[in-house]
Amino acid sequence: MTPDSGIWEYRGRQRVHTHSAAMCWAGCHRLEAIAGHLGLQDRAHYWRGAAAKIGEELLNRAWNPKRNAFTGAFDSDELDASVLLLADLGLLTPEDPRFVSTVNAIERELRRGMNVMRYVAADDFGLPDTAFLICRFWLIDALGAIGRREEAREMFVDALRLRNRYGLLSEDVHPVTGELWGNFPQTYSMSGLIQSAMKLSRSWGDRYWRGSS
Repeated sequence: MTPDSGIWEYRGRQRVHTHSAAMCWAGCHRLEAIAGHLGLQDRAHYWRGAAAKIGEELLNRAWNPKRNAFTGAFDSDELDASVLLLADLGLLTPEDPRFVSTVNAIERELRRGMNVMRYVAADDFGLPDTAFLICRFWLIDALGAIGRREEAREMFVDALRLRNRYGLLSEDVHPVTGELWGNFPQTYSMSGLIQSAMKLSRSWGDRYWRGSS
C-alpha cells in the first residue's frame, strides 16, 4: 500500500488511509465481476487475488482492538467518518460486529448533536470546528443498515431543515449555530441526501403488497 493524502486531501502528512485502501479493494472486486461476466476467467482470478490481498491487509491493519473500531489509517488510533462506507462498499456486512462497533465509536466520538465531524484530530489548519454534511448522511446510511432505521430517519428529517430557500446544501455546517459553511452548493452533500432518502424509503413493491400509502 502506498501512503497518500486521503479523501480529505491532507496537505501536511501522508498515510495509508483506510478509505483509499477500501476504494482500491472495491475497484479490484468490481473488475473481477466484470471479467467473470465477460468470460475472462484468468483475469477474474487475477483481480480476485488482488482484492483478497488488499482486503485482508485492510481488515487487519485498519482494525484497532483498543478503539474497538476501524480507524482512518492503517496502524492508527484516530477515527474517521469515511470508514462508515466499508459495509456499503461490500468489504464486510453491516451485521459484522466490527462494523457495528465502529458505527458506535464514530457516533460516540464524532457526532455533535445531529451532525458528524470528519475527524477531530488536528489537521493542517488546526482542530476542526465544522461538521461535514456528507458524514451525517454516511452515518444515517450506516444506522439504517445496522437496524436503527428510526434514528436514521430522525437524523435525515433534521438534515432537511438545513437546506436554504432553494433546497440546496453547502459542504459543511457549524454544529452549534447550524450555519452553512464551505463550498456551496456541494454535490457531495446533495448526493448524500438523495442516497439516504432512497435507502430509507420503502420500495414501491413493498408499499403495494402491504397496502400502505
